[in-house]
Amino acid sequence: MTTTEDRIRTTHIGSLPRPPALLDLLETRQNDEPVDEDEWNETVAEATRAVVERQAEVGLDVVNNGEQSRVSFNWYVADRLSGIDGKREQELWADLQEFPEYAEETFKTDVIDLSMQPVVDGPIEYTGRAEAEDELEAFRDALATVDADFEGTFVTSASPSIVATTHVNEYYDTYEEYLFAVADAMQTEYELVAETGMTLQIDAPELLTIGQTAAYADEPLEDVKEATRLHVEALNEALDNVPAEQVRLHTCWGSYEGPHHLDADLVDLLPEIYEADITGLSVEQANPRHQHEYRAFAEQPLPDGWTLMPGVVDVKTNIIDHPETISDRLERVADAVDESTPIVAAPDCGFGTQAGLGMVHPKIAWAKLEALVEGAEIATERVY
Repeated sequence: MTTTEDRIRTTHIGSLPRPPALLDLLETRQNDEPVDEDEWNETVAEATRAVVERQAEVGLDVVNNGEQSRVSFNWYVADRLSGIDGKREQELWADLQEFPEYAEETFKTDVIDLSMQPVVDGPIEYTGRAEAEDELEAFRDALATVDADFEGTFVTSASPSIVATTHVNEYYDTYEEYLFAVADAMQTEYELVAETGMTLQIDAPELLTIGQTAAYADEPLEDVKEATRLHVEALNEALDNVPAEQVRLHTCWGSYEGPHHLDADLVDLLPEIYEADITGLSVEQANPRHQHEYRAFAEQPLPDGWTLMPGVVDVKTNIIDHPETISDRLERVADAVDESTPIVAAPDCGFGTQAGLGMVHPKIAWAKLEALVEGAEIATERVY
């Protein structure tokens, strides 16, 4: 983790806007239609270079490849894991079930059908080493090409439990057996990233959203916490050979513009999340439903040595957050945590978690990141 005691650094949460040419190729691949390999590689390389260069222009400190070659933050694993075949209609989350008309009109993308879930019908094994290595190589090439002096780099990877909770199990006898099979498989990817020396970001929204699923919506809090503990246990097993100092984790209440009135309270689940073998934590703080939850970090202090990456820019509206507002969000988080806790400013989530579903216009997404950098500079003057 890149941290400091003299200013607030900036980063983002993984996915960034993809160019139209790449979206077209992703759609073609999703439809199982042939794509020319040379065209694919050239388009991905150019998109990755452009997104790295744009991050440099904005002034971000800790950057990544924008997940340019991935169709989504979680479903990309279908190209890297065996045993995934077919789809089944996905049940709406509990909050959306109360507003089905809204959900039907809102969650549409030309690239990926979010109403359907991939199905696991065979043994899960990691078969995507070549694709993962290609993605890492494209990122390294972009970093070498762009004239920039970043303070850190990171690569995202889906947590075992986001894979397990968003891919329907029709093969394993129990959910626990399924979850740990996924953990065993994803361990390969985590170690591939760690070997590069870059920071590994685990994307694990399910640590906060499990209570919104149909399976747990009506269950008592203790059952939700027990499921979260199981998910953290699986993650720790998968991270067994990765130094905690090299791992940051992103969790959230789901990157979708919905009612969110059934979201879990952060303060209730932080103790379970703190058991993860990581040293950096990213949590939404700009989301209108959760802006009050900076208080949770005072009630449940972060473990010693951890960095907090509060989300201080909203990713679900096209309103450009004012830098003063961003600074206010950072300052109240800084007041809530121990003064020794490093803070890195970030958006709530990614700006392109699902290819083709752009809640924020690409140009506005970059403007929001520019505001993030300015807001962090203002907060630095006030905090330090």
